[in-house]
Amino acid sequence: MEPFEPVDPAADVHADHGHHHLEDHRSTRAGWLRAAVLGANDGILSTASLMAGMVGSGAAFGTVRTAGIAGMVAGALSMAAGEYVSVSSQRDVEQADLALEAAALELHPRAELAELTEIWRQRGLEPELAAEVARQLTEKDALAAHARDELGITEVAEARPVQAAVTSFVAFCLGATLPILAYVLAPAGGRYLAVTGGAVAFLGLLGATGAALGGAPRLRAAVRVALGGAIAMVATNAIGELAGATLG
Repeated sequence: MEPFEPVDPAADVHADHGHHHLEDHRSTRAGWLRAAVLGANDGILSTASLMAGMVGSGAAFGTVRTAGIAGMVAGALSMAAGEYVSVSSQRDVEQADLALEAAALELHPRAELAELTEIWRQRGLEPELAAEVARQLTEKDALAAHARDELGITEVAEARPVQAAVTSFVAFCLGATLPILAYVLAPAGGRYLAVTGGAVAFLGLLGATGAALGGAPRLRAAVRVALGGAIAMVATNAIGELAGATLG
């Protein structure tokens, strides 16, 4: 067996002739991407399901169209408010944890340094190196070090309520517009198929797009989202037909 030769990072840099490889990490998109995909998905699915149910009940063209528009506005506002409240709650918890950590660093600096040292030791560093890493991180910014390594709070994962609310509102409206336009533009005999079939296609495209932006497999995401939407619309249409037949 040939002896192991350690790799010199500097040699790798020179070997690349000055070309440095930069990874395209997707985690920085996590906050707005989640809100955008969820908003657009709900906009398409809830509006199309609502309109499918109305069509199943035998409602007139104008009634279904108005219901779709009303559902779009109500759903977008509801989703934006829900996103803002939930993400604000997450941010409040983060701020409370940071306040507790700041107080602990003020009152028990040595214990907090030992805690940070143990975190790095459990990650695989030798005790001496772990202690040195913890010391240097503490000297630079103790609270930031504990926020990242102990609490898991980073700039990438930081809660942003306004961003989540605005993104979900806009995405919901854009998603809801698609089945409404499909219904309005389709011929009288094909409106139900235009709404449901178009919604399934839009959902599949959305699933693939979200997966591509997040670096995940596209086909599996597209099938998962489209299939779930199809089941929801079939169920809603059946309930609409039942309600229309029962209630007149």
